Amino acid sequence: MCGINVMGCYPFVPAYFAALCLEQVSASALLGIMYIGILLFMPLSAAVKYAVVLLVVLGAIRLIEWANESCPSFMAGILAGITTVILSFAGGLLEWRDQPKIYAAELEGVFVFGAVVLCNRLLHAVLTWELRPAAEETAERGKEERLLNYAESFQGLSQIFHTMGAARSSDTADELGRIQNELTGRLCASCDSCAVCWERDSTPLYGILSQMITSIWHGGEPEEETKLQLQQYCTRSKDMVEEAVRVFERVSLNRAWYNRLLENREVIAEQLDAMAYIMQDCAREERVLDAKEKHAMAEIRYRAKEQGILVEELHLIEMADGRMKVEAVVRSRLGGCISVKDFLNAAGHVLNRKLRTTTDARTFISKEAIRLVLYEDTVFRSVQGIARVKKDEAQISGDNFSFLELERGELLLGLSDGMGSGSAACKESEMVLDLVERFLEAGFSVETAIRMMNSAMVMKGENDLYSTVDLCKINLYNGAASLYKIGAAATFIKHDGEVECITSENLPVGARTQIDIEAREIQLDNGDFVVMVTDGVLEYLHVPKPEDTMREVIESIRTNNPGILAKRIMERVMLFTGGRAQDDMTVLAACIWDKA
Repeated sequence: MCGINVMGCYPFVPAYFAALCLEQVSASALLGIMYIGILLFMPLSAAVKYAVVLLVVLGAIRLIEWANESCPSFMAGILAGITTVILSFAGGLLEWRDQPKIYAAELEGVFVFGAVVLCNRLLHAVLTWELRPAAEETAERGKEERLLNYAESFQGLSQIFHTMGAARSSDTADELGRIQNELTGRLCASCDSCAVCWERDSTPLYGILSQMITSIWHGGEPEEETKLQLQQYCTRSKDMVEEAVRVFERVSLNRAWYNRLLENREVIAEQLDAMAYIMQDCAREERVLDAKEKHAMAEIRYRAKEQGILVEELHLIEMADGRMKVEAVVRSRLGGCISVKDFLNAAGHVLNRKLRTTTDARTFISKEAIRLVLYEDTVFRSVQGIARVKKDEAQISGDNFSFLELERGELLLGLSDGMGSGSAACKESEMVLDLVERFLEAGFSVETAIRMMNSAMVMKGENDLYSTVDLCKINLYNGAASLYKIGAAATFIKHDGEVECITSENLPVGARTQIDIEAREIQLDNGDFVVMVTDGVLEYLHVPKPEDTMREVIESIRTNNPGILAKRIMERVMLFTGGRAQDDMTVLAACIWDKA
């Protein structure tokens, strides 16, 4: 650099020096090496000029970094160019030998400015270039294939358990025949009249025993008419009846345990299915784009450096819905505090997307490295409101609700009504929503979360305490909403003043091992409301069609505030009930608004 002479100028010296200073290399070592080059390759007058230029440029860059935590490359280029031009004019005034012409000095200043910006980009790209071997991408694909293979294995194992559960002893005739053989084997084999009773071709004992066993099977006791018929042909009819009752008591107990075993198999099969769904979600959820987006990553690092932010680690990830996610480990280059918004703006400008941080992210970047996860910003924002009334004379409501905004840009509205009222119902409904929230926060789909939660509730199954589940998942990017109703009351959608009622007839969670999960898809727009209620709100309106009445109530309320809407709905309901609450009542309302 020090030996390149252009029209008596050495423009690469200040340009290369300023570009390297912006990369936080050792200033003293760089200055010493540049001075050695200047003394070896430049004449004395030029050496003095550029030695002063380097000192001034270094001091100016460090001063700007101290004041603003960063020095952009264009500002460093301006400083280096102006300093070079000024010293060239000063050398001409002092009549130093071998000074460049005026027009050459001006062109040198312009060249130095452009060269600083360009060299800084090139040097930053070289110093921060990361090689990601193809073997690593192959390993990721292999991991995805293994997860899918595991999921297929779990589904096959689940099918085996489902088949075992389906193989219930439904062939009643065969089982009754085995019981009849057991009875005759025990009593008739030791009876002296066995040959007389059974060796006759026309003996009616077969039909009589079959009638007796069938009546015991259905009613627990043989019919009197069957007993009288048996007495006519069997000398030990009384013993036969008593032994038959004892056998059936044992068979009933065995069948009860066997049915319980089959139910447990069904639960295990459902859990294996859920595990398979989880593995499929993990395998297909995200795709790392580091190898394909090296240029974008280098540009993000450079723009972050311009803001005084050092990016220690950076990953670009494409999520399952096609949107971009950025994971980065950053810190302040000089130890000061820099707003996270600066990094958001830098990364968003490169990716041509508006980005947002997670709800628990820090606001400032300091000298300590922090991990940031950035997502594409949503189109809609949501506001929620709630109104609750507990049952008369109850200490606590058995209803529970949930507002959960997921990092992937989805809002979950949850409402659960525990059977009965009081603390027991409250614990059940709270447990249901807590399980759903945990699975969704872990990244699983709503369907998988419901299956796992239902399996847990079936296994728990204490005192037949079940809970309804009413979930509404809203995509805040496009307004698409999915309703999952399991034993829940109706949901109402208000759009442009008109109200739509959505109902379902599924059983509550925990009531059976296999649960039907059917999502009702609807499209929400700016200003639309979602109103969810528990069954206590509708059941005690004391009208023939409570859903129609609730629709009219919601249509008559004019407000843009979900909290006020929920409160006024509850006030109208209490007018219908005469101010009494015969059950726990909860009204949940939410509205989405366009951020623009």
